[in-house]
Amino acid sequence: MRTRTARRGSVVAALFLALCAPTAVAAPVPRTPGTAAEVSAAESAGAALVARRAALAAASRGGGAAGLDFRACPAVEDLPSRVRCATLRVPLDYARPDGPQISLTVSRTAATGAGGAARQGTLVQNPGGPGASGMYFPLVADLPGWERIAAAYDLVGYAPRGVGRSAPLSCTDPAARPKGPVQEPVHPSPAYKAERLAQARAYANGCARRAGAALPYYTTLNNARDLHVLRAALGEDGLTFMGASYGTYLGAVYAALYPGHVRRMVLDSAVDPDPRRVWYRNNLDQARGFEGRWHDFRAWVARHHDTYGLGTTPAAVQAGYERVRDAVARTPAGGTVGTGELRAAFLQAAYYDDVWPDRAAALAAFLRGDPSLLAAQAAPDPASAAEAENATAVYTAVLCNDAPWPADWATWDRDNTELARTAPFEAWANAFLNLPCASWPVRERQSPVAVGSQPERLPRTLVVAAERDGATPYGGALELQRRLGAGASLVTEAGAGSHGVVGGRNNCVDRHVERYLLTGATPGWRVRCAPHPEPAPVSLDDGAAGARRALLPPVV
Repeated sequence: MRTRTARRGSVVAALFLALCAPTAVAAPVPRTPGTAAEVSAAESAGAALVARRAALAAASRGGGAAGLDFRACPAVEDLPSRVRCATLRVPLDYARPDGPQISLTVSRTAATGAGGAARQGTLVQNPGGPGASGMYFPLVADLPGWERIAAAYDLVGYAPRGVGRSAPLSCTDPAARPKGPVQEPVHPSPAYKAERLAQARAYANGCARRAGAALPYYTTLNNARDLHVLRAALGEDGLTFMGASYGTYLGAVYAALYPGHVRRMVLDSAVDPDPRRVWYRNNLDQARGFEGRWHDFRAWVARHHDTYGLGTTPAAVQAGYERVRDAVARTPAGGTVGTGELRAAFLQAAYYDDVWPDRAAALAAFLRGDPSLLAAQAAPDPASAAEAENATAVYTAVLCNDAPWPADWATWDRDNTELARTAPFEAWANAFLNLPCASWPVRERQSPVAVGSQPERLPRTLVVAAERDGATPYGGALELQRRLGAGASLVTEAGAGSHGVVGGRNNCVDRHVERYLLTGATPGWRVRCAPHPEPAPVSLDDGAAGARRALLPPVV
Protein backbone atom coordinates (compact mmCIF):
# COMPACT_ATOMS: atom_id res chain seq x y z
CA MET A 1 0.00 0.00 0.00
CA ARG A 2 0.90 1.92 0.14
CA THR A 3 3.32 14.22 -10.79
CA ARG A 4 3.38 15.97 -12.64
CA THR A 5 1.92 16.15 -16.13
CA ALA A 6 3.97 15.55 -19.23
CA ARG A 7 3.49 16.09 -22.93
CA ARG A 8 2.33 13.07 -24.91
CA GLY A 9 5.77 12.41 -26.36
CA SER A 10 7.34 12.40 -22.91
CA VAL A 11 4.68 10.04 -21.61
CA VAL A 12 5.23 7.56 -24.41
CA ALA A 13 8.98 7.72 -23.92
CA ALA A 14 8.66 7.16 -20.17
CA LEU A 15 6.36 4.18 -20.62
CA PHE A 16 8.61 2.69 -23.27
CA LEU A 17 11.69 3.03 -21.09
CA ALA A 18 9.98 1.54 -18.05
CA LEU A 19 8.29 -1.32 -19.84
CA CYS A 20 10.70 -2.28 -22.59
CA ALA A 21 14.22 -1.00 -22.08
CA PRO A 22 16.84 -3.43 -20.82
CA THR A 23 17.73 -2.89 -17.17
CA ALA A 24 19.89 -4.61 -14.59
CA VAL A 25 17.48 -7.32 -13.48
CA ALA A 26 18.30 -9.93 -10.87
CA ALA A 27 18.20 -13.45 -12.23
CA PRO A 28 15.09 -15.41 -11.17
CA VAL A 29 15.69 -17.29 -7.94
CA PRO A 30 14.92 -21.01 -8.29
CA ARG A 31 13.31 -23.13 -5.60
CA THR A 32 14.21 -26.75 -4.83
CA PRO A 33 14.47 -28.63 -8.15
CA GLY A 34 11.68 -31.00 -9.13
CA THR A 35 8.07 -30.87 -10.18
CA ALA A 36 5.66 -28.91 -8.01
CA ALA A 37 4.16 -32.16 -6.71
CA GLU A 38 7.58 -33.60 -5.89
CA VAL A 39 8.65 -30.45 -4.07
CA SER A 40 5.39 -30.30 -2.12
CA ALA A 41 5.72 -33.93 -1.05
CA ALA A 42 9.32 -33.39 0.03
CA GLU A 43 8.38 -30.28 2.00
CA SER A 44 5.51 -32.07 3.73
CA ALA A 45 7.74 -34.98 4.66
CA GLY A 46 10.44 -32.62 5.88
CA ALA A 47 8.01 -30.68 8.07
CA ALA A 48 6.68 -33.91 9.58
CA LEU A 49 10.23 -35.05 10.35
CA VAL A 50 11.25 -31.76 11.96
CA ALA A 51 8.05 -31.66 14.04
CA ARG A 52 8.64 -35.21 15.29
CA ARG A 53 12.15 -34.29 16.32
CA ALA A 54 10.86 -31.20 18.12
CA ALA A 55 8.23 -33.24 19.95
CA LEU A 56 10.83 -35.78 21.05
CA ALA A 57 13.08 -32.99 22.28
CA ALA A 58 10.19 -31.49 24.24
CA ALA A 59 9.36 -34.85 25.79
CA SER A 60 12.99 -35.43 26.77
CA ARG A 61 13.05 -32.06 28.54
CA GLY A 62 9.94 -32.80 30.55
CA GLY A 63 7.13 -31.83 28.23
CA GLY A 64 5.00 -28.71 28.50
CA ALA A 65 6.86 -25.61 27.37
CA ALA A 66 10.16 -27.20 28.34
CA GLY A 67 10.93 -28.20 24.77
CA LEU A 68 12.34 -24.73 24.23
CA ASP A 69 15.06 -23.22 26.37
CA PHE A 70 13.34 -20.11 27.70
CA ARG A 71 15.66 -17.59 29.31
CA ALA A 72 15.86 -13.86 29.95
CA CYS A 73 14.99 -11.97 26.77
CA PRO A 74 17.74 -10.05 24.97
CA ALA A 75 17.62 -6.31 25.59
CA VAL A 76 16.83 -5.71 21.91
CA GLU A 77 13.38 -7.28 22.41
CA ASP A 78 12.45 -4.57 24.94
CA LEU A 79 10.36 -6.97 27.03
CA PRO A 80 9.97 -7.01 30.84
CA SER A 81 11.79 -9.61 32.88
CA ARG A 82 8.65 -11.69 33.51
CA VAL A 83 8.60 -12.52 29.78
CA ARG A 84 11.05 -15.24 28.78
CA CYS A 85 12.50 -15.81 25.33
CA ALA A 86 13.81 -18.74 23.30
CA THR A 87 14.85 -19.53 19.75
CA LEU A 88 13.43 -22.24 17.53
CA ARG A 89 15.57 -23.73 14.76
CA VAL A 90 13.71 -24.62 11.56
CA PRO A 91 14.88 -25.43 8.03
CA LEU A 92 14.98 -22.64 5.50
CA ASP A 93 13.69 -25.19 2.96
CA TYR A 94 11.55 -28.01 4.37
CA ALA A 95 12.38 -30.14 1.35
CA ARG A 96 15.88 -30.22 2.87
CA PRO A 97 15.17 -30.65 6.58
CA ASP A 98 18.85 -31.06 7.41
CA GLY A 99 19.96 -28.25 5.11
CA PRO A 100 20.46 -24.59 6.05
CA GLN A 101 18.65 -23.64 9.26
CA ILE A 102 17.17 -20.37 10.50
CA SER A 103 16.26 -19.28 14.03
CA LEU A 104 12.85 -17.92 15.02
CA THR A 105 12.50 -15.83 18.18
CA VAL A 106 9.79 -16.89 20.65
CA SER A 107 8.43 -15.19 23.78
CA ARG A 108 6.37 -16.62 26.64
CA THR A 109 4.72 -15.98 29.96
CA ALA A 110 3.68 -19.02 32.00
CA ALA A 111 0.08 -19.62 32.99
CA THR A 112 -0.55 -17.86 36.30
CA GLY A 113 -2.95 -20.45 37.71
CA ALA A 114 -4.81 -17.62 39.41
CA GLY A 115 -7.99 -18.68 41.17
CA GLY A 116 -6.85 -22.30 41.09
CA ALA A 117 -7.20 -22.50 37.30
CA ALA A 118 -5.83 -25.66 35.74
CA ARG A 119 -3.25 -25.14 33.04
CA GLN A 120 -4.71 -25.93 29.60
CA GLY A 121 -1.53 -25.61 27.57
CA THR A 122 -0.16 -22.90 25.32
CA LEU A 123 -1.96 -20.16 23.40
CA VAL A 124 0.09 -19.01 20.38
CA GLN A 125 -0.70 -15.73 18.61
CA ASN A 126 0.08 -14.20 15.23
CA PRO A 127 -0.88 -10.51 14.78
CA GLY A 128 -0.89 -10.45 10.98
CA GLY A 129 0.92 -8.51 8.33
CA PRO A 130 2.50 -10.58 6.99
CA GLY A 131 5.51 -8.85 8.49
CA ALA A 132 4.30 -8.18 12.03
CA SER A 133 5.98 -9.60 15.12
CA GLY A 134 4.01 -11.25 17.90
CA MET A 135 6.81 -11.01 20.45
CA TYR A 136 4.76 -8.59 22.58
CA PHE A 137 1.73 -10.87 22.84
CA PRO A 138 2.58 -12.26 26.31
CA LEU A 139 2.12 -8.76 27.73
CA VAL A 140 -1.67 -9.11 27.37
CA ALA A 141 -1.52 -11.17 30.57
CA ASP A 142 -1.50 -7.83 32.42
CA LEU A 143 -4.50 -6.33 30.59
CA PRO A 144 -8.00 -6.18 32.06
CA GLY A 145 -10.19 -8.98 30.76
CA TRP A 146 -7.32 -11.38 30.12
CA GLU A 147 -6.99 -12.69 33.67
CA ARG A 148 -8.83 -15.98 33.20
CA ILE A 149 -7.13 -16.77 29.88
CA ALA A 150 -3.70 -15.94 31.33
CA ALA A 151 -4.45 -18.13 34.32
CA ALA A 152 -5.11 -21.19 32.13
CA TYR A 153 -2.63 -20.73 29.29
CA ASP A 154 1.00 -20.03 28.71
CA LEU A 155 0.89 -17.05 26.34
CA VAL A 156 3.35 -17.41 23.47
CA GLY A 157 4.26 -14.93 20.78
CA TYR A 158 6.88 -15.23 18.08
CA ALA A 159 8.41 -13.42 15.15
CA PRO A 160 7.69 -15.37 11.95
CA ARG A 161 10.49 -16.07 9.50
CA GLY A 162 11.87 -12.87 8.05
CA VAL A 163 10.55 -10.66 10.86
CA GLY A 164 12.66 -8.92 13.48
CA ARG A 165 15.52 -11.22 14.49
CA SER A 166 13.96 -14.30 12.83
CA ALA A 167 16.19 -14.59 9.76
CA PRO A 168 15.41 -10.94 8.96
CA LEU A 169 14.54 -10.07 5.40
CA SER A 170 15.45 -6.76 3.79
CA CYS A 171 14.93 -5.42 0.29
CA THR A 172 16.48 -1.96 0.61
CA ASP A 173 18.90 -0.15 2.88
CA PRO A 174 16.67 1.71 5.38
CA ALA A 175 19.21 4.53 5.53
CA ALA A 176 19.00 4.97 1.76
CA ARG A 177 15.20 5.25 1.62
CA PRO A 178 13.81 8.62 0.50
CA LYS A 179 13.22 10.78 3.55
CA GLY A 180 10.19 12.55 2.11
CA PRO A 181 7.99 14.36 2.04
CA VAL A 182 6.24 12.12 -0.49
CA GLN A 183 3.91 13.76 -2.97
CA GLU A 184 1.31 11.48 -4.57
CA PRO A 185 -0.98 12.65 -7.37
CA VAL A 186 -4.71 12.32 -6.91
CA HIS A 187 -5.02 11.06 -10.50
CA PRO A 188 -1.74 9.37 -11.49
CA SER A 189 -0.60 10.24 -14.98
CA PRO A 190 0.88 7.68 -17.38
CA ALA A 191 4.33 9.12 -16.65
CA TYR A 192 3.84 8.73 -12.90
CA LYS A 193 2.57 5.17 -13.35
CA ALA A 194 5.64 4.34 -15.43
CA GLU A 195 7.86 5.77 -12.71
CA ARG A 196 6.15 3.65 -10.05
CA LEU A 197 6.39 0.55 -12.24
CA ALA A 198 10.12 1.09 -12.61
CA GLN A 199 10.44 1.58 -8.84
CA ALA A 200 8.50 -1.64 -8.22
CA ARG A 201 10.83 -3.59 -10.49
CA ALA A 202 13.86 -2.10 -8.77
CA TYR A 203 12.41 -3.02 -5.38
CA ALA A 204 11.75 -6.63 -6.45
CA ASN A 205 15.30 -6.90 -7.78
CA GLY A 206 16.60 -5.50 -4.50
CA CYS A 207 14.77 -8.27 -2.63
CA ALA A 208 16.47 -10.85 -4.85
CA ARG A 209 19.91 -9.31 -4.42
CA ARG A 210 19.71 -8.95 -0.65
CA ALA A 211 17.95 -12.24 0.13
CA GLY A 212 19.65 -14.38 -2.49
CA ALA A 213 18.67 -18.02 -2.60
CA ALA A 214 16.53 -17.64 0.54
CA LEU A 215 13.91 -15.43 -1.17
CA PRO A 216 11.50 -18.18 -2.35
CA TYR A 217 11.15 -19.63 1.15
CA TYR A 218 9.26 -16.74 2.73
CA THR A 219 5.74 -18.11 2.21
CA THR A 220 2.53 -18.78 4.09
CA LEU A 221 3.09 -22.51 3.59
CA ASN A 222 6.44 -22.29 5.33
CA ASN A 223 4.96 -20.07 8.03
CA ALA A 224 2.39 -22.81 8.67
CA ARG A 225 5.12 -25.46 8.77
CA ASP A 226 7.09 -23.31 11.21
CA LEU A 227 3.97 -23.06 13.38
CA HIS A 228 3.64 -26.85 13.26
CA VAL A 229 7.20 -27.23 14.53
CA LEU A 230 6.67 -24.56 17.20
CA ARG A 231 3.59 -26.41 18.45
CA ALA A 232 5.60 -29.60 18.74
CA ALA A 233 8.53 -27.84 20.43
CA LEU A 234 6.11 -26.43 23.01
CA GLY A 235 5.09 -30.00 23.87
CA GLU A 236 1.55 -29.63 22.53
CA ASP A 237 -0.19 -32.28 20.48
CA GLY A 238 -2.87 -29.79 19.38
CA LEU A 239 -2.40 -26.12 18.54
CA THR A 240 -4.41 -23.49 20.39
CA PHE A 241 -4.04 -20.42 18.21
CA MET A 242 -5.21 -16.84 17.96
CA GLY A 243 -4.62 -15.16 14.60
CA ALA A 244 -5.61 -11.70 13.47
CA SER A 245 -5.83 -10.34 9.93
CA TYR A 246 -3.20 -12.23 7.88
CA GLY A 247 -2.94 -14.47 10.95
CA THR A 248 -6.40 -15.80 10.09
CA TYR A 249 -5.14 -16.97 6.72
CA LEU A 250 -2.09 -18.52 8.36
CA GLY A 251 -4.36 -20.32 10.83
CA ALA A 252 -6.65 -21.50 8.04
CA VAL A 253 -3.72 -22.85 6.02
CA TYR A 254 -2.40 -24.60 9.15
CA ALA A 255 -5.82 -26.20 9.65
CA ALA A 256 -5.82 -27.40 6.04
CA LEU A 257 -2.35 -28.93 6.37
CA TYR A 258 -2.59 -30.28 9.92
CA PRO A 259 -6.26 -30.77 10.85
CA GLY A 260 -5.36 -33.50 13.35
CA HIS A 261 -3.21 -31.05 15.30
CA VAL A 262 -5.81 -28.30 15.76
CA ARG A 263 -7.16 -27.90 19.28
CA ARG A 264 -8.80 -24.47 19.29
CA MET A 265 -8.55 -21.48 16.93
CA VAL A 266 -9.74 -17.90 17.24
CA LEU A 267 -9.50 -16.18 13.84
CA ASP A 268 -10.11 -12.45 14.17
CA SER A 269 -10.72 -10.12 11.17
CA ALA A 270 -10.66 -12.77 8.50
CA VAL A 271 -8.84 -12.74 5.19
CA ASP A 272 -10.85 -14.33 2.38
CA PRO A 273 -9.08 -17.69 1.84
CA ASP A 274 -10.61 -18.41 -1.58
CA PRO A 275 -7.58 -19.40 -3.71
CA ARG A 276 -9.01 -17.36 -6.59
CA ARG A 277 -8.71 -14.21 -4.46
CA VAL A 278 -5.25 -14.81 -2.92
CA TRP A 279 -3.75 -12.24 -3.20
CA TYR A 280 -4.45 -9.97 -6.16
CA ARG A 281 -8.24 -9.85 -5.90
CA ASN A 282 -8.13 -9.63 -2.12
CA ASN A 283 -6.22 -6.38 -2.46
CA LEU A 284 -8.81 -4.97 -4.86
CA ASP A 285 -11.49 -5.89 -2.32
CA GLN A 286 -9.47 -4.22 0.42
CA ALA A 287 -9.40 -0.89 -1.42
CA ARG A 288 -13.19 -1.03 -1.66
CA GLY A 289 -13.39 -1.80 2.04
CA PHE A 290 -11.16 1.11 2.95
CA GLU A 291 -13.40 3.42 0.94
CA GLY A 292 -16.36 2.38 3.07
CA ARG A 293 -14.49 3.04 6.30
CA TRP A 294 -13.19 6.36 4.99
CA HIS A 295 -16.86 7.29 4.55
CA ASP A 296 -17.63 6.12 8.12
CA PHE A 297 -14.89 8.38 9.49
CA ARG A 298 -16.15 11.38 7.54
CA ALA A 299 -19.72 10.72 8.66
CA TRP A 300 -18.57 10.62 12.30
CA VAL A 301 -16.70 13.92 11.89
CA ALA A 302 -19.79 15.45 10.30
CA ARG A 303 -21.94 14.36 13.26
CA HIS A 304 -19.52 16.28 15.47
CA HIS A 305 -19.44 19.49 13.49
CA ASP A 306 -19.97 21.42 16.73
CA THR A 307 -16.58 20.16 17.92
CA TYR A 308 -14.51 20.22 14.75
CA GLY A 309 -16.25 22.69 12.46
CA LEU A 310 -15.48 20.58 9.38
CA GLY A 311 -19.00 20.45 7.99
CA THR A 312 -22.26 18.62 8.61
CA THR A 313 -21.98 16.09 5.77
CA PRO A 314 -19.32 13.56 4.72
CA ALA A 315 -18.93 15.52 1.49
CA ALA A 316 -18.11 18.67 3.41
CA VAL A 317 -15.51 16.83 5.48
CA GLN A 318 -14.05 15.43 2.25
CA ALA A 319 -13.78 18.95 0.88
CA GLY A 320 -11.84 20.00 3.98
CA TYR A 321 -9.51 17.03 3.63
CA GLU A 322 -8.91 17.94 -0.01
CA ARG A 323 -8.04 21.51 0.98
CA VAL A 324 -5.47 20.14 3.39
CA ARG A 325 -4.16 17.77 0.73
CA ASP A 326 -3.77 20.62 -1.75
CA ALA A 327 -2.00 22.69 0.86
CA VAL A 328 0.58 20.05 1.84
CA ALA A 329 1.17 19.36 -1.86
CA ARG A 330 2.36 22.97 -2.09
CA THR A 331 4.02 23.28 1.33
CA PRO A 332 4.58 20.11 3.35
CA ALA A 333 3.34 20.33 6.93
CA GLY A 334 6.28 20.70 9.26
CA GLY A 335 8.51 20.25 6.24
CA THR A 336 7.91 16.47 6.38
CA VAL A 337 4.25 15.73 5.62
CA GLY A 338 3.25 15.69 1.96
CA THR A 339 0.26 14.06 0.34
CA GLY A 340 1.73 10.57 0.78
CA GLU A 341 2.25 10.98 4.51
CA LEU A 342 -1.18 12.59 4.82
CA ARG A 343 -2.90 9.64 3.14
CA ALA A 344 -0.98 7.12 5.23
CA ALA A 345 -1.96 8.89 8.45
CA PHE A 346 -5.62 8.96 7.50
CA LEU A 347 -5.51 5.36 6.35
CA GLN A 348 -5.18 4.58 10.06
CA ALA A 349 -8.67 6.07 10.46
CA ALA A 350 -9.88 3.39 8.05
CA TYR A 351 -8.30 0.73 10.26
CA TYR A 352 -9.13 1.91 13.78
CA ASP A 353 -11.81 4.29 15.03
CA ASP A 354 -9.67 4.93 18.12
CA VAL A 355 -7.71 7.48 16.07
CA TRP A 356 -10.76 9.37 14.76
CA PRO A 357 -10.67 12.15 17.37
CA ASP A 358 -6.97 12.78 16.80
CA ARG A 359 -7.23 12.86 13.02
CA ALA A 360 -10.29 15.10 13.04
CA ALA A 361 -8.57 17.49 15.44
CA ALA A 362 -5.50 17.60 13.19
CA LEU A 363 -7.62 18.45 10.13
CA ALA A 364 -9.50 21.14 11.98
CA ALA A 365 -6.36 22.69 13.45
CA PHE A 366 -4.64 22.75 10.06
CA LEU A 367 -7.55 24.55 8.43
CA ARG A 368 -7.43 27.08 11.25
CA GLY A 369 -3.78 27.78 10.54
CA ASP A 370 -2.00 25.36 12.89
CA PRO A 371 -0.19 22.50 11.06
CA SER A 372 1.60 21.21 14.17
CA LEU A 373 -0.94 18.53 15.11
CA LEU A 374 -0.93 17.10 11.61
CA ALA A 375 2.85 17.18 11.43
CA ALA A 376 3.09 15.38 14.77
CA GLN A 377 0.62 12.67 13.74
CA ALA A 378 1.71 12.08 10.15
CA ALA A 379 5.49 12.61 10.08
CA PRO A 380 7.41 9.32 9.71
CA ASP A 381 9.42 8.25 12.75
CA PRO A 382 13.08 7.85 11.73
CA ALA A 383 13.63 5.53 14.68
CA SER A 384 11.25 2.97 13.17
CA ALA A 385 12.64 3.09 9.61
CA ALA A 386 14.46 -0.25 9.86
CA GLU A 387 11.45 -1.99 11.38
CA ALA A 388 9.16 -0.54 8.71
CA GLU A 389 11.51 -1.61 5.92
CA ASN A 390 11.68 -5.13 7.34
CA ALA A 391 7.89 -5.37 7.66
CA THR A 392 7.39 -4.20 4.07
CA ALA A 393 9.99 -6.66 2.79
CA VAL A 394 8.32 -9.62 4.51
CA TYR A 395 4.85 -8.49 3.44
CA THR A 396 5.99 -8.24 -0.17
CA ALA A 397 7.90 -11.52 -0.22
CA VAL A 398 5.12 -13.60 1.31
CA LEU A 399 2.36 -12.17 -0.88
CA CYS A 400 4.43 -12.36 -4.05
CA ASN A 401 5.65 -15.90 -3.35
CA ASP A 402 2.26 -17.21 -2.25
CA ALA A 403 0.38 -17.03 -5.54
CA PRO A 404 0.55 -16.01 -9.19
CA TRP A 405 0.01 -12.29 -9.88
CA PRO A 406 -0.75 -10.58 -13.18
CA ALA A 407 2.56 -10.00 -14.94
CA ASP A 408 1.26 -7.49 -17.49
CA TRP A 409 0.94 -3.86 -16.46
CA ALA A 410 -2.16 -3.48 -18.64
CA THR A 411 -4.15 -5.69 -16.23
CA TRP A 412 -3.11 -3.68 -13.19
CA ASP A 413 -3.79 -0.39 -14.95
CA ARG A 414 -7.22 -1.47 -16.19
CA ASP A 415 -8.38 -2.93 -12.86
CA ASN A 416 -7.13 -0.09 -10.68
CA THR A 417 -8.29 2.66 -13.01
CA GLU A 418 -11.77 1.17 -12.80
CA LEU A 419 -11.48 0.68 -9.03
CA ALA A 420 -10.31 4.24 -8.43
CA ARG A 421 -13.57 5.58 -9.88
CA THR A 422 -15.48 4.29 -6.84
CA ALA A 423 -12.69 3.74 -4.29
CA PRO A 424 -10.20 6.56 -4.87
CA PHE A 425 -8.94 6.88 -1.29
CA GLU A 426 -6.55 3.92 -1.35
CA ALA A 427 -6.89 2.17 -4.73
CA TRP A 428 -3.69 3.38 -6.40
CA ALA A 429 -1.60 3.41 -3.23
CA ASN A 430 -2.53 -0.22 -2.58
CA ALA A 431 -1.76 -1.14 -6.18
CA PHE A 432 1.67 0.47 -6.11
CA LEU A 433 2.51 -1.24 -2.80
CA ASN A 434 1.85 -4.65 -4.35
CA LEU A 435 3.25 -3.90 -7.80
CA PRO A 436 6.62 -5.64 -7.15
CA CYS A 437 4.65 -8.89 -7.45
CA ALA A 438 4.17 -8.21 -11.17
CA SER A 439 7.88 -8.73 -11.80
CA TRP A 440 8.79 -10.87 -8.80
CA PRO A 441 12.10 -12.63 -9.50
CA VAL A 442 11.18 -16.08 -8.16
CA ARG A 443 10.91 -18.74 -10.83
CA GLU A 444 8.12 -20.84 -9.29
CA ARG A 445 5.32 -19.26 -7.26
CA GLN A 446 3.27 -21.26 -4.80
CA SER A 447 -0.30 -22.27 -5.56
CA PRO A 448 -2.68 -21.07 -2.83
CA VAL A 449 -3.80 -23.79 -0.44
CA ALA A 450 -7.37 -24.98 -0.87
CA VAL A 451 -8.54 -24.15 2.65
CA GLY A 452 -11.40 -26.46 3.57
CA SER A 453 -10.15 -29.37 1.52
CA GLN A 454 -8.69 -31.25 4.50
CA PRO A 455 -10.00 -34.81 4.73
CA GLU A 456 -10.49 -34.68 8.51
CA ARG A 457 -13.26 -32.76 10.21
CA LEU A 458 -11.89 -29.89 12.25
CA PRO A 459 -12.79 -29.32 15.89
CA ARG A 460 -14.85 -26.29 16.74
CA THR A 461 -13.28 -23.03 15.63
CA LEU A 462 -14.27 -19.41 16.25
CA VAL A 463 -14.23 -16.70 13.56
CA VAL A 464 -14.66 -13.09 14.71
CA ALA A 465 -15.32 -10.16 12.38
CA ALA A 466 -16.47 -6.56 12.33
CA GLU A 467 -19.21 -6.04 9.78
CA ARG A 468 -17.65 -2.91 8.26
CA ASP A 469 -13.98 -3.84 8.52
CA GLY A 470 -12.12 -2.25 5.62
CA ALA A 471 -8.79 -4.07 5.81
CA THR A 472 -10.42 -7.51 5.73
CA PRO A 473 -13.93 -7.04 4.31
CA TYR A 474 -16.72 -9.03 5.94
CA GLY A 475 -17.24 -11.34 2.97
CA GLY A 476 -13.91 -12.95 3.88
CA ALA A 477 -15.28 -14.02 7.27
CA LEU A 478 -18.30 -15.64 5.63
CA GLU A 479 -16.06 -17.49 3.17
CA LEU A 480 -13.65 -18.60 5.90
CA GLN A 481 -16.48 -19.93 8.06
CA ARG A 482 -17.90 -21.84 5.10
CA ARG A 483 -14.56 -23.44 4.34
CA LEU A 484 -13.80 -24.38 7.94
CA GLY A 485 -16.98 -26.44 8.05
CA ALA A 486 -19.89 -27.15 10.36
CA GLY A 487 -17.82 -26.72 13.50
CA ALA A 488 -16.96 -23.11 12.75
CA SER A 489 -18.85 -20.37 14.57
CA LEU A 490 -18.94 -16.73 13.44
CA VAL A 491 -19.26 -13.88 15.93
CA THR A 492 -20.01 -10.59 14.18
CA GLU A 493 -19.62 -7.14 15.67
CA ALA A 494 -22.56 -5.58 13.86
CA GLY A 495 -22.22 -2.12 12.37
CA ALA A 496 -18.61 -1.68 13.49
CA GLY A 497 -15.46 -1.55 11.41
CA SER A 498 -12.33 -1.38 13.55
CA HIS A 499 -9.78 -3.95 12.42
CA GLY A 500 -9.05 -6.48 15.14
CA VAL A 501 -12.11 -7.06 17.32
CA VAL A 502 -10.79 -9.25 20.11
CA GLY A 503 -9.12 -7.89 23.20
CA GLY A 504 -10.82 -4.87 24.73
CA ARG A 505 -13.15 -3.14 22.30
CA ASN A 506 -16.30 -5.21 22.69
CA ASN A 507 -17.27 -7.03 25.89
CA CYS A 508 -19.80 -9.23 24.10
CA VAL A 509 -17.19 -10.48 21.63
CA ASP A 510 -14.61 -10.97 24.36
CA ARG A 511 -16.99 -13.06 26.47
CA HIS A 512 -17.55 -15.44 23.55
CA VAL A 513 -13.79 -15.68 22.94
CA GLU A 514 -12.96 -16.28 26.60
CA ARG A 515 -15.65 -18.96 26.95
CA TYR A 516 -14.43 -20.71 23.82
CA LEU A 517 -10.76 -20.70 24.85
CA LEU A 518 -11.57 -21.93 28.37
CA THR A 519 -14.22 -24.53 27.53
CA GLY A 520 -14.17 -25.17 23.79
CA ALA A 521 -17.83 -24.15 23.54
CA THR A 522 -18.92 -21.95 20.66
CA PRO A 523 -22.00 -19.70 20.73
CA GLY A 524 -23.72 -21.15 17.66
CA TRP A 525 -23.44 -20.99 13.88
CA ARG A 526 -23.73 -17.20 13.70
CA VAL A 527 -24.23 -14.70 16.49
CA ARG A 528 -24.14 -10.91 16.49
CA CYS A 529 -22.88 -8.46 19.07
CA ALA A 530 -23.85 -4.80 19.25
CA PRO A 531 -21.04 -2.47 18.12
CA HIS A 532 -18.62 -1.02 20.62
CA PRO A 533 -19.27 2.66 21.38
CA GLU A 534 -17.94 5.16 18.89
CA PRO A 535 -15.16 7.36 20.22
CA ALA A 536 -16.14 10.61 21.85
CA PRO A 537 -15.10 13.79 20.05
CA VAL A 538 -12.19 15.69 21.54
CA SER A 539 -12.09 19.43 21.22
CA LEU A 540 -9.03 21.22 19.95
CA ASP A 541 -8.57 22.71 23.41
CA ASP A 542 -8.12 19.22 24.86
CA GLY A 543 -5.07 18.73 22.66
CA ALA A 544 -5.32 14.96 22.33
CA ALA A 545 -7.82 12.16 22.52
CA GLY A 546 -8.59 10.67 25.90
CA ALA A 547 -7.25 7.46 27.35
CA ARG A 548 -7.64 4.41 25.14
CA ARG A 549 -8.90 1.06 26.28
CA ALA A 550 -6.21 -1.55 26.56
CA LEU A 551 -6.17 -3.62 23.37
CA LEU A 552 -4.11 -6.39 21.90
CA PRO A 553 -0.98 -5.30 20.07
CA PRO A 554 -2.13 -3.78 16.75
CA VAL A 555 -3.17 -6.14 14.00
CA VAL A 556 -2.13 -5.27 10.47
